[in-house]
Amino acid sequence: MTMKNFLVSVIFVLVGLSSFAQGTIRGFIKDKDNGEALSYILVGLEGTAYGVNTDNDGYFSLTKVPAGTYTLVIKTMEFVEIREQVVVQNDKVLTKNYLLERNVVELGGVEITSEGSEQRNSVNISVESIRVADIKRVPSFGGQADIVQVLTTLPGFVSTGDQGGQIFVRGGSPVQNKVLLDGMIVYSPFHSIGLFSVFDTDIIASADVFTGGFGAQYGGRISSVMDITTRDGNKKSLNGRVGASPFGSKVLIEGPLKKLTEKGSGISFVLSAKNSYLDKTAPEFYPYINDGNGLPFSYRDLYGKVSFGGSNGSKFNIFGFSFDDAVDSYQNVSNLKWNNVGLGSNFVVSPATSPVLISGNFAWSKYRIELLEEALAGVDRSSEIKSFNFGLDFKYTRQSDVLNYGIDVVGLATSYNTINPLGVKINLDQNTTELNGFFTYRFNREKFVFEPGIRIQYYSSLSRFSPEPRLGFKYKASERFRLKAATGIYTQNLMATNSDQDVVNLFYGFLPGQEDLPDTLTLANGNSRATNNPLQRAIHYILGFEFDVTDQWNLNVEGYYRDFRAVTNTNRYKIFEDNADNANRPEYLRKNFILETGFAMGIDVSMKYETKTTSLNFVYSLGNVDRWDGTKWYDPVFDRRHNINVVLAQKFGDKRDWDVSVRWNLGSGLPFTQTQGYYEAPSNGGTISSDYLTANADAISIDYAELNKGRLPYYHRLDMNVRKVFKFEKSNLEVNAGLTNAYNRANVFYINRVTAKRIDQLPILPSLGIEFSF
Repeated sequence: MTMKNFLVSVIFVLVGLSSFAQGTIRGFIKDKDNGEALSYILVGLEGTAYGVNTDNDGYFSLTKVPAGTYTLVIKTMEFVEIREQVVVQNDKVLTKNYLLERNVVELGGVEITSEGSEQRNSVNISVESIRVADIKRVPSFGGQADIVQVLTTLPGFVSTGDQGGQIFVRGGSPVQNKVLLDGMIVYSPFHSIGLFSVFDTDIIASADVFTGGFGAQYGGRISSVMDITTRDGNKKSLNGRVGASPFGSKVLIEGPLKKLTEKGSGISFVLSAKNSYLDKTAPEFYPYINDGNGLPFSYRDLYGKVSFGGSNGSKFNIFGFSFDDAVDSYQNVSNLKWNNVGLGSNFVVSPATSPVLISGNFAWSKYRIELLEEALAGVDRSSEIKSFNFGLDFKYTRQSDVLNYGIDVVGLATSYNTINPLGVKINLDQNTTELNGFFTYRFNREKFVFEPGIRIQYYSSLSRFSPEPRLGFKYKASERFRLKAATGIYTQNLMATNSDQDVVNLFYGFLPGQEDLPDTLTLANGNSRATNNPLQRAIHYILGFEFDVTDQWNLNVEGYYRDFRAVTNTNRYKIFEDNADNANRPEYLRKNFILETGFAMGIDVSMKYETKTTSLNFVYSLGNVDRWDGTKWYDPVFDRRHNINVVLAQKFGDKRDWDVSVRWNLGSGLPFTQTQGYYEAPSNGGTISSDYLTANADAISIDYAELNKGRLPYYHRLDMNVRKVFKFEKSNLEVNAGLTNAYNRANVFYINRVTAKRIDQLPILPSLGIEFSF
């Protein structure tokens, strides 16, 4: 059977599985002002137990409703309430779509949302749902709100630095984090400076961040998933936003290509561009950084999207992007640049005669990174990955139960060129394909939520078949107190071209799983096992509880253990070529890659307080990450024992047009390898009669201590932000003033081992940004 016939057959089977429902009311809810889908809107039948929240597409479905006449109620504080009489018939699907009109009355008191209902009716473990309002509550770096600044405040997240830092989640390395943009896999979501993402805040509708235990609908990564959904352009009117700060500028424009009709159909576009000029402004505004050379980072991000909306709520989107990043002579050593381009589409379809919601996506992208060790030396290292991914998802809601199943396909073509420590060029060109299917069912009963699932992954280039069971559970002990747990098996066939033993490595390329591994892996207990499977594998175990202390206070506590069964790393021990002449050498001294094992465990505590004017978020993470590389245990450079984040946001003024936000971060010291001493290396020069005892050494050599046995000092930083919005008849002017590292804490970045010169993280950075929207 060909791939095409296989996919067609699977689609017909999956659609057929969803045709058994009856007595259903379903539809989409959108904002009347712009046609945007509205999530977390409560829809119910008055006087009954039938009620659900809309999802990220604004979709709701009430199924297995007995025949009869009901009053359908849509209730939310932000929009005018809707009450409508509906008639339900057996074996019939009633479609009702609504455009909600915003409330003109500003209500005081507590902001009531249906997110609490979502917490009670789903497992909701190790997941944070981020909205634009959440992003703007965190002090913005350089006056530009960015999702990366929110991520570093979440439970289980660790960043290794202000400059060139990466993000690590519960002991997983960056390549083990999957980032999706409207279903497309994004391979480089953060710019090199580590302070900005490639995503424009103003185009984000929602972002669901799973730090572990995620369901069977996600796969291909063993650490975390960030699923970002962008919003559609305004289908009613032409709008725009222009902003500038010492760090960069941005522009966004959106509007209708076909205006929104009374039935909800329309076509819109949105275009966004961000450009950094920090490399040019930093020497002027912040001359005290990097000996007056400023920060040699720059980037440019372009994004565009066209959305087609139907009167029945179905929609189709086409989007594309180009993200560029450059580091010019970082520390006068190397030049680096990367580019990521992509084109994708996604759709949501609600068949007229079936209560199933069908969604899908198709995307293509190319990511290429190049590193020049010296400006005129040519390209010394490069990595390229061309990728496509295709997926179909079927969701059927049966009262409060949810059936979710589907397929996805991922194809990769990678090219990797480098020079190893022996001066030998390495060129690797590889192709791989992943075929995946998943099935989950969420049982929601009075006291229990039970969500079993299974993901079946087939890695064709490796001929590896991987069944991956997943399980989530919640016990509702009371209306306010809930216990929860999750576990699952996870695999991936993608590795980074750097090593987790590297301190800072801006060159971040990709390779599929490599079979150039030692034949056996010596375990920490002295036993050995064959390494005939290059897949990276991990098992997640999570146990926790959530407690709604009051309507405003929520406490969430989770303990986790990750068993890393296999992690592929570049072999830093290699000193011999892997050929017949060196066949008697130990494998770990001649193989290009090695397999490691290990674990990550910890406790994440999160306390949130929320009203319409005040938001307080306290997060404490206790973690421990250990790796075994076949010869020794070591702490990876992201093994931070203690991490505290406190974020406070407060609105002021009669019109709540003043916003003040503060963030304080405290982290215990990261591991590093200490220097034990220096010695003169033997001279290799002269003739056979030269006296090597008296000849001058070629260079000074360093005697290193054990890997990562030292700890840097504690890291802490205070960021502050004040924002004022001036409202005019048809436009707004937003002024944003901020202080990064407000009390100028000298946090160590690294110390030059030869000169002993200390290089610190970012010093105090004041900023002033403005944004004009119309």
